[in-house]
Amino acid sequence: MMRRLLAATLVAALTVPAAAAVQTRRRPPVRRRPPVKMETVRPEMKCPSPLGVGVRTGLQFCDVLTGTDPSTGILVTIPPHRGDATLTFDLHNRQTYSAEQVKAHRAYARYTATVDVVTGDGTILDRGVVRSEFRTQADLLDWIGGGAGPGGVKAVAPTGTEPIVITVPQKVEQVSILGEKLEVLRLDGSYTYQAAGLPIADISNVSLQYHPAPVRKRPVRHHKP
Repeated sequence: MMRRLLAATLVAALTVPAAAAVQTRRRPPVRRRPPVKMETVRPEMKCPSPLGVGVRTGLQFCDVLTGTDPSTGILVTIPPHRGDATLTFDLHNRQTYSAEQVKAHRAYARYTATVDVVTGDGTILDRGVVRSEFRTQADLLDWIGGGAGPGGVKAVAPTGTEPIVITVPQKVEQVSILGEKLEVLRLDGSYTYQAAGLPIADISNVSLQYHPAPVRKRPVRHHKP
């Protein structure tokens, strides 16, 4: 009995250091990189047909021209990003204001403008639609400075607002915003405009949200003497 007790004690004494040695050989926990913060920026944008700056809001409005060639649209640069980026902007209809028509109660118009957001090869990422009605001056979103009208404003003004949200895939570095068509209903009839180069809508308040892509470090080259 005594011999068995001594043998068990010896085995236990040898096992504890072995287990401790196994524990000391475990790899340290892997340190995870902190998540990359989402950035929200005003992206670089090329507007081929600026409407102007709103006198009340201070927003910059850019005409959306009809067409199918991405190079002729509003070009928005998308910085290198990881995962999908999110492009947002406000889409507006355009109204040529006439005080005489408003006074005569003949200024009514219902606009439906459709725009496409496409990649450089013409692939449509998504569409945006804004529908609004105009009756009086109160329906205008803003006046645009730099015109010959009363107070130095332009006759054309944005009306109606539709927030547009576009998902931009990781590999896309630039998108183009093009007009597809404009449908107008007036007291004298209905009309559809699709000819290339027509300003059929406006955008403002353009914003981009994305995860910046990690910067790749270039390998250091050692020059031989």
